[in-house]
Amino acid sequence: MSTPTLSSPTRTGSASRFQRPVSRPRLHIVPPELRISDGPAAGVLRVARSRGPLSRDVAAKATGLSIATVNRQVSALLDLGLLRERGDLTPSGAIGRPRVPFEVNHEPYLTVGIHIGAVVTSIIASDLRGKVLGAVEVPTPQGASADALTGIARSARAFASRWHRRRPLWAGVALGGRVDAQTGVVDHPRLGWKSAQVGAIIATGLGLPVSVAAHVEAMAASELLLSPDSEDGVAQGETGLYFYARETAGIAITIDGRVHTPSSGPGSIAHLPTGSSAQCSCGSRGCLEATISDRAVISAALDAGILPESNQRPTMSALYKAASSGSVPAHEILVERAQVLGKTVAMLRDLFNPDRVILGGQAFTEYPAGIPHVAEAFAQASSLERRDIRISGFGNRVQEYASTVVSLSTIYSDPVGAMRRTSP
Repeated sequence: MSTPTLSSPTRTGSASRFQRPVSRPRLHIVPPELRISDGPAAGVLRVARSRGPLSRDVAAKATGLSIATVNRQVSALLDLGLLRERGDLTPSGAIGRPRVPFEVNHEPYLTVGIHIGAVVTSIIASDLRGKVLGAVEVPTPQGASADALTGIARSARAFASRWHRRRPLWAGVALGGRVDAQTGVVDHPRLGWKSAQVGAIIATGLGLPVSVAAHVEAMAASELLLSPDSEDGVAQGETGLYFYARETAGIAITIDGRVHTPSSGPGSIAHLPTGSSAQCSCGSRGCLEATISDRAVISAALDAGILPESNQRPTMSALYKAASSGSVPAHEILVERAQVLGKTVAMLRDLFNPDRVILGGQAFTEYPAGIPHVAEAFAQASSLERRDIRISGFGNRVQEYASTVVSLSTIYSDPVGAMRRTSP
């Protein structure tokens, strides 16, 4: 895999022919690896994350690798600092280093995840196991992309500095719009960004290798790589459909342990017809996002007098609270949303006929009373036999884990190559 490397320009003055130019760090923008890698080092690191501490013979059984291969990979990953041995857990009477359990060496390092939403940006610090160490939300800056991204990078750097005993290794950015993963350049119509230099600006601000991914594709990858369900692996040829809904709606397809990432960017389901009367910015009525997005639901609640008018626009939390407190009109609006979502998921599921369907986003997770209505609408609209359909186990933290998996994906796909890129 080729890795685009952007070099910062070096300014030279009149004395430059007498002085050596100051060395500037290279800015590594590395396409994320949204897949389960079959490389031996990747396999050993992955099983150490999910099952560690474990011995080499257990790792060999779990990965299907030979003991000799596992020994070589463990030694290499120990040298890189990605694994550590747990001599204190060695079985009594065991002889020889191969009997010493090993695990991911998570304490010295962290990665930085950034999820740029239309309204809120989340910044996440995670360890090498994908465990979130801490997270903070800031309003997504409006205006020119360069200024907005510079501000986000500044906030991320300050946040990561709280863990002064950990060395940051990588940054991952997940966001909507059209993402060129090779260059880290993004078109984000909702934010008004055109050819936004997301990768370069974040890399400059943090001084780290950076990967950038479309956020729904990243959410699908988090289910493959970070979900507890992923410990059982993916069956050969298995396909999956990930459906996301909150302020925006989107889907991602997984095939054989890999997220399908079209070269021209992810497709859009924003304007799928739903039959509602909601007016869309495209000029049509009944488009999906114009019907089920947070802003659309809040507008419907305001029009119905369910939420009070005020100087500040009400939030979805206020609507959820009203419905949970017994407001029938508030509940009915959320039920209507759930029914539209159920019908839409059924249509897409029947179209793609995947082995597995995962539903993510606060439109599903923040109002549990709506889930039965999603299920009922799905069952009525689908013509295929029901298979594996579930709500994401990440709950209302899907955005956090989406950016986390982008920050970790290259490390877990190519541990040796990734650590070389992190060298000062």
